[in-house]
Amino acid sequence: MTKVDIEMARKAETDLPKIDWREFSPGPVIGVDEVGRGCLAGPVYASAVILQSDELNDLVTDSKLLSEARREELADVILKNHLVGIGTASVQEIDELNILQASLLAMRRAVAKLKVKEGHVLVDGNQKIPGLKGFEQTTVIKGDLRVAPISAASIVAKVARDRLMKDLGIEYPVYGFEEHKGYSTPGHKQSIVLHGPCRWHRRSFSGVKEFLEG
Repeated sequence: MTKVDIEMARKAETDLPKIDWREFSPGPVIGVDEVGRGCLAGPVYASAVILQSDELNDLVTDSKLLSEARREELADVILKNHLVGIGTASVQEIDELNILQASLLAMRRAVAKLKVKEGHVLVDGNQKIPGLKGFEQTTVIKGDLRVAPISAASIVAKVARDRLMKDLGIEYPVYGFEEHKGYSTPGHKQSIVLHGPCRWHRRSFSGVKEFLEG
């Protein structure tokens, strides 16, 4: 995320009204968000969070606006004190389904991990999650800035995915996954040109598919 993107997001945070998630029914209220949709490599991660108190209402926001240390700190609090489900969709599923459908699949899996049978799901963006029986759903544009449970989900999903990408950086040192987390940076794109894609690259994506052998 560039400095310009961050400044625009911060402006949006002040311009858009916060939403009181506690007003949605039926309960429990579940915030859902995903990370990694725009990457060239790695799975997409999603998290579903049911807040058990108001302690995070004024502390959480879009994970991209927080420092890595602050994300880690908040993720630990969320995982310790609140109900969390984490779902993923693999690189293979991304290539087979397309990135949108794979992201929605990861979200559905995250909600399933909560092991609740009903509630109101607040989804970041404009796409409802298909196949969620027994749940009401509301989509919220810029929900990770405006709705605390979605913000919390954004933080948990990003921290979980970043940890995986750091591990992959050790396993595949030529790509620098630990730095760019699989996003389409100039250095990442150049490493694909020089070394070709690895099994964690999304073969259907521009910037990768051009360098596949055969």
